[in-house]
Amino acid sequence: MNRNPLLNELHSILSETRNNDTLDIDLLTTEQILQKINDEDQKVALAIKPALPSIGKAVDFIVEAFQQQGRLIYLGAGTSGRLGILDAVECMPTFSVNENMVIGIIAGGEKAIKRAVEGAEDNQSASIADLKAINFNAKDVLVGIAASGRTPYVISALKYAREIGAKSVSVSCNPNSAIGKEADVEICAAVGPEILTGSTRMKSGTAQKLILNMLSTASMIRIGKTYQNLMVDVNASNEKLYARAVLIVMQATDCDEETATQAMQQAGNEAKVAIMMILTGVSAADAVASLQQHHGFLRKAVQAKIA
Repeated sequence: MNRNPLLNELHSILSETRNNDTLDIDLLTTEQILQKINDEDQKVALAIKPALPSIGKAVDFIVEAFQQQGRLIYLGAGTSGRLGILDAVECMPTFSVNENMVIGIIAGGEKAIKRAVEGAEDNQSASIADLKAINFNAKDVLVGIAASGRTPYVISALKYAREIGAKSVSVSCNPNSAIGKEADVEICAAVGPEILTGSTRMKSGTAQKLILNMLSTASMIRIGKTYQNLMVDVNASNEKLYARAVLIVMQATDCDEETATQAMQQAGNEAKVAIMMILTGVSAADAVASLQQHHGFLRKAVQAKIA
């Protein structure tokens, strides 16, 4: 028995155990090392599959929150916190949402994005202060992320969410985790031992990235941010994104570049409005009004016009 209780705890965590398939990794050639990494990475998506029902429940919570002007809040420490921030900041240009609709919080604050902040993940009061700083409330959904499932910073945040009546979700890579016990929905991707023991930025980090992608993307689809499989709410804020928006208009309507560009100009560079105009023949103002009437769902607005 170890004297340090944390050693005993880590010893029982799946992601902290040794990987028998990579015990000789320091003896291998570069190509052999890469093959080992690739073999292990292929296990990640399969490990997520059993968690799809839980991910679905979490998406339903998030959609309900968005419909009530609530927010999606990601919170974690280290790699987990950085992954939450990455997913959050990508939502604005991808789906043209308000920058406060999806927020990422990392233990230790913004400086922790680039550099580890000593003791940040163990500070239980800090996560509550961080949530209060953004006026976290019962309309919001908190997603607590921790590969180990035991990070004190995340545990205290999930407890606080329960206290104020907000829905909460845990994302970990270890069954029966401490954060899972505190959340309304527990998402666990048991990816198994890492290629390098304890290096959870690898398979665990990949699993977390895939899960967060699912949470945000599925939620945005559910609130009308897509048409078919096209990102029709993309924010054309630079040349590349403008070109992508024009291409999306062309793909959605089977029109030529000139038609798409003209419609985009008339639509104020909003691809969704331009598509509505081309498919139904209405003016930009009528397209905007119809989309508002159908809560931003382009397919529903188009079908109502051509019915």
